[in-house]
Amino acid sequence: MSNKKMVNREVCDLIFVDYSTRKPFLNLDFANVTTTELTGESVFAYGGKGHPKRVQFAGERGGTMTIETQIQTARLWQLITGGEASKSAKFVTRVETAVDENGTSITLADAPVAGSVAVYADGDDCGQELACTVADKVVTLMTPITGGSKVIVYYMKEVTDKVERINIKSTSFPKNFVVYGDTVMKTEDDEILPYKLTAYKVAPQGNMSLSFSNSGDPGSITITCDLLADGDDNILDLVLIGE
Repeated sequence: MSNKKMVNREVCDLIFVDYSTRKPFLNLDFANVTTTELTGESVFAYGGKGHPKRVQFAGERGGTMTIETQIQTARLWQLITGGEASKSAKFVTRVETAVDENGTSITLADAPVAGSVAVYADGDDCGQELACTVADKVVTLMTPITGGSKVIVYYMKEVTDKVERINIKSTSFPKNFVVYGDTVMKTEDDEILPYKLTAYKVAPQGNMSLSFSNSGDPGSITITCDLLADGDDNILDLVLIGE
């Protein structure tokens, strides 16, 4: 089988396993492109007229694994960033609504975080703030305005239901992983051969670009991982399984 001529035109599905615990962390079966590159450095001893290369020394074996994907998950963001996952989040929301007939009361859909409410008159968004007090979901203006008038309310909302938050700190760093890959090769004889790879110690680089656009192709991200040697000097296995 070592002399079979074969080609690949299929992405590699990847299973990321936590290097320390050996527990599965992410099944990445939604990538568009997966590329594995091995690298090494060569240095030479020179000698004689013309300064020719005489002896070659090879070292610094390593490489990279690069993944391109349009589909994303919160678990994938955690893998790249090393951020901490949690089930609650706070964020500022903006509401256009109207005061009651007395021109003083506004009822919000949520109870805002204390001290986070800011109210502005319609047409003066982020302009002169209207003084108010807040009790639960009810905002009361200190100075009445025309009943039924529109206002703009900003407030901090806390969500604890169906939330996936990845908190990334300056001290957050990605974990190391063992990665198992699975794809197929096609031979000149029309055979489809399973092809497996094992990367023994993979360190995701902490670079991530999230782009959002209302035109063109769906946004994608690229994850680059460094290939390291494990405790037994293993870097990569390439396995071809015959019929």
